[in-house]
Formats: sequence, C-alpha cells, structure tokens
Amino acid sequence: MTGEDLPLLERISDYVAWYAMRTPDAEALVSRSRRIRYGELAQEVNKMAHALLAAGVRAGDRVATLLPPHPDFFIQFLATASIGAIWVGLNPRYQRDELAFVIADSRPTVVFLRSRVGERDYGPDLVSLRSEHAATRWVMLDENGPLEGCTALAEFLGQGRAVAEERLARARESVRAGDPAVIIYTSGSTGRPKGALLPHRGLVVCCRVQHRYWATQPLRTLNFFPINHIASLGDITCFTLVGGGCTVFLEQFDPAACLKLIAAERITLWGGVPTTFLLTLRHPVFAAADLSSVQKIVWSGAAASADLVNALGKLGKWLGTSYGLTETVGSITFTAPDAANETLIESVGRPAEDYAFRIVDEAGDVLESGETGEIQVRGDFLMTGYWQQPQASAAAFDVDGWFGTGDIAFQRPDGNVVLVGRRQDVFKSGGYNIYPREIEQVLERCPGVRLAAVISTPEETYGAIGHAFVVPEEGATLSEAKLVEHCRQHLANYKVPKRITVIESPPMLPVGKIDKRELARRAVSAPR
Repeated sequence: MTGEDLPLLERISDYVAWYAMRTPDAEALVSRSRRIRYGELAQEVNKMAHALLAAGVRAGDRVATLLPPHPDFFIQFLATASIGAIWVGLNPRYQRDELAFVIADSRPTVVFLRSRVGERDYGPDLVSLRSEHAATRWVMLDENGPLEGCTALAEFLGQGRAVAEERLARARESVRAGDPAVIIYTSGSTGRPKGALLPHRGLVVCCRVQHRYWATQPLRTLNFFPINHIASLGDITCFTLVGGGCTVFLEQFDPAACLKLIAAERITLWGGVPTTFLLTLRHPVFAAADLSSVQKIVWSGAAASADLVNALGKLGKWLGTSYGLTETVGSITFTAPDAANETLIESVGRPAEDYAFRIVDEAGDVLESGETGEIQVRGDFLMTGYWQQPQASAAAFDVDGWFGTGDIAFQRPDGNVVLVGRRQDVFKSGGYNIYPREIEQVLERCPGVRLAAVISTPEETYGAIGHAFVVPEEGATLSEAKLVEHCRQHLANYKVPKRITVIESPPMLPVGKIDKRELARRAVSAPR
C-alpha cells in the first residue's frame, strides 16, 4: 500500500489494534528467538500497558529502555505511548556518564534493561545508577532473574493483572495526536544532547509519507540501528508498523549476519546508512549473497559516494535516498523513483509535497533556485520542542512557526535539494564562507578515495582553515600532494584544504556517521 491507501489513525500506537483486527496472523516482529504476529503483538502491548499503569506510570511520565534492537523495545514503546507516557531509548553503547545524563535529564518512572548486552556487564553501573535514582523502578529482562533491587519482568507484568480494562481504555482515550510519544536525544555535536519531543501525529504523518516512496509488497524490513535513534524507531519500525509489515531485528550490525537475514527472512526493503552498505558490499560473503527478495535499497543520514551508488546500482534494485532530522520526525525530501545515479550522489531529492519547505538567507528571505541558504520546514508533524529546555525550544522556531534545520543547501532547477553543510560546520577562511560537504564530495570523486571528512581548525592568518581527513580504498596509495592537486582542479583556491590527513579508518558514531568532534580533537593535537 502507498501512503494514501494507509489508515490515518490518531496515535502511532493505534496501528497495533488496527492490524490485529484485520491481519492477526501476519508477522509483525521477528528476532533470533521470537516471531510475533499482529494478534500476539496486540496482546503483548496490552499486557505491558496494564503493568505500566499498575506501576504508577501516568500521562507525561517517562519510561526508558536499555536494549539493542529487539522486539521488547518496540513493545515497551507502544505500550508507553498508548497510555500517554513518553518513551526514552537508551543506547547499550552509552558509557556510564552518558547513561547517567539521559536518566537524570528524563527522570524515568520505569527503566527496562538487561544486565548484559554482548560482552558488556552493566551490573556495576546499575548499582550506582540505582542509588542515584531510588524512585525509579528497574525491571530486568534477564531470563535468569533480576539483579538485587530490581524487578523481574514476569513479576512486573503479573502486577498488571490488577488493572481493569476500563482504566486502560480511559488512559488511551485521553491521548491526543499532538501529545509527545518519545524523547529522542540528539547526538550532541555542539554540546550536551537535547531531548527532542516527537508527537504521535509526527510519527503517523511521516511514516505515511515515507510509504509513498519506499513501500514494498510485502513489506519486510531489517533493523540494526540503535533504539535511541530516529532511524530505528521511526524510519524502520514505526514505518513498517504503519504499513502492516514485518520488522526483523539484528541486535548488532554485522555484514555477514545482515546478508544472512536478508536471504532467510526475505527482506524486501533494505535500508541503512552509506557506511553499513560499504561494509556489507566489501565483506567476503557478499559475492555469494542471495538478494533476490530485495525490491528497494534506501539510505539516509549521510551522503553516498559515487563509487557506492554505482556499486549498488549494479545490483539491479530500485535505489533511493532521503533527508531529515530527529526534529523533523521523518524524512522531508526523497529522490524520485526514476532518479539517475547523478541525482542520488549529488542531492537528497525533492521536498515532499505534504510539507512546507523553503530555503532562506540570514535575513529570513526566501531564496531562488541555485542560491545557498538554510533549510526551514513548518508543520504540526514536527517536534513539539526540547525536553525541559524552553529557551532552546523557542529558538528552534521563528515567529511564523518555521523550524530552522541548521542545514545549508540550495535547490537545483529540477527541484532536487543539494546539501552543502551544517550551519555550525560552515566556517570563514580569509573572509570566504567554506562549506565542508562541497569539499568532501570533490575528494570522494578522487580515484582511490573511499570517504572524506572536512573540519575547520583555528589559524592565525586566515582565521580558520580546512583540515581534510581522507580514508583510502583498500590497496590504494594516496599522497597529500595528489589530493591537493585534485582539489585544485575542481575547487576555487580558497576552498582547497590547507591540511590533509590520510587515515585507515575514521572514528564513527553509533549510527554510522563520521564522528567529526573526534576528528576536530585529532586535528588540534596533530603535529604542525
């Protein structure tokens, strides 16, 4: 079904009951050890909602989950959102201080977690966190029982049997489309993370729009993204729920495991970020992989290089990319179904007709095609604000309700949008504005270059200079002189990076983006 064919329901959690009534035997969620059909999913969500009410969770309270991608996280999200509470995802890769910050900031009434994820034992961290948050209920999902001071999941769910169905119905009826369903903490590239409050309406609207571009029949997706990221919750799992499809979970991204699941579970929509596709295409088992079920391949979150797009194109699948932020809840631009490789490489597609979209200069005046400025979006699907940050919330919107994305771009004559950088990444060198993404795209077209990232560093003469970090293709030999000469052939002199460092592998954020804050630290400490 396309977006227009899908039901328009008030709350994202309403889709569970809608499909449970119509397709109860259709698979909804799959993991290594569980297969949950829509009829069963409705029962699981109701059971969890009863337990949350029994635990004293009320509308506006927060409920947090510390898990890798797994059906349990989505059940907890749906149950929480259905009663008007606000769900918070915690990334298992968070270090103790990061966990402490998000928990202290969101103050959850209940936290669901495992004591161990992969090789990491959370026991010592939990002991100290529990002592700091004595009022929080800690619910363990471990099969072998809870840690001291925590409640076993079976016991927690059992307490929900005392809650009458009428009470659950009343709680759900009071939830409105504009109420927040989730707090997603932004990456914090400019400081401490801010918690974006995303409403039910935003998740519903954005998922329905996304179906117009990314729908497959049947709809079977693979989710290996961290649960605290909008890609995991919104772009994949909620998107699949709204379409009545099935999400298959992989607890930790691994190229070989990813390819195995695509074949075994007959994945039809293969989504990721450029880094995950690069790693998968280069894995030794890729040549023998069965991708016959895949109908569409889509990526977002970062630009894909020409080599990657061309390699994916050879698979004979429909390719697409899009652009959005946590604060926009979903993607707001999409490439057309017949987009040429050049468009997939250079742009993020055209704005969806459902959204008010514009590009403005520093004075707020709307720019013409080809002129560079900030992307702004307006609509009731956007985040409602930042959790407990009224000043930041007010600053995010202008007086007419336009949200400033902070992304600098221009629109081509054909309507496709070309990103040139983040507002905070743009720097002045010798009085000229420098857009890092423009330089990165040029470097990534140089033979032998796999990835490029450009950051600015202070410099006495120019004020700031560009420092490029370049990752070579396997077996390629790159010299600074060769890279500089390539830039000079394609860029104005003032845009050519003053420093270029070749590195074997870049520092990465959990969602597959290059960690530019870490690169900036390396640039400062590098010998001159």
